[in-house]
Amino acid sequence: MIYQLFPRSTGMTDELLAVINCFKYVSTLIDSNSNELHSNEVLSFLRKGLEKIGYSVEVNKSNEGKIMIPVLFGLNNEINKEFFADAVSADGRIVIEVEAGRAVVNNQFLKDIFQACMMYCVEYLILAIRQKYKTRNDFNIVYNFLDTLYISNRLQLPFKGILQIGY
Repeated sequence: MIYQLFPRSTGMTDELLAVINCFKYVSTLIDSNSNELHSNEVLSFLRKGLEKIGYSVEVNKSNEGKIMIPVLFGLNNEINKEFFADAVSADGRIVIEVEAGRAVVNNQFLKDIFQACMMYCVEYLILAIRQKYKTRNDFNIVYNFLDTLYISNRLQLPFKGILQIGY
């Protein structure tokens, strides 16, 4: 397991370290170098640890099992638009997205970044990406993208940071 917080000029928070420890605890079970798990399977291994530190975790893909994060509010403060996350901290400031094969192939990591940018009150996005997918290293591909994004400073994201975790 490897990880990097972007921008690289900021330090790790205790809240982010707690999530990293959840990944470390199940790292041998989810390691993409020796396992070919779907994202939901990875999330199921992480569930107990994440819930223990106060996260709500997606149970399944049905409407009742999804984690809804508000995006737009309408009359009487009713939610007009929402996006879904794999997990969210109790205070709603940290969103976790776990990706497997689609992370790079379908540019899912870009969609995750966009949607998290729109989510109400989100300060940190945690992107969990496979290190190995088929013959390439998806973690490195996303890492290089995020590194370029932050170093170029041409696009300002509304986050304190993005934590990328390679499993």
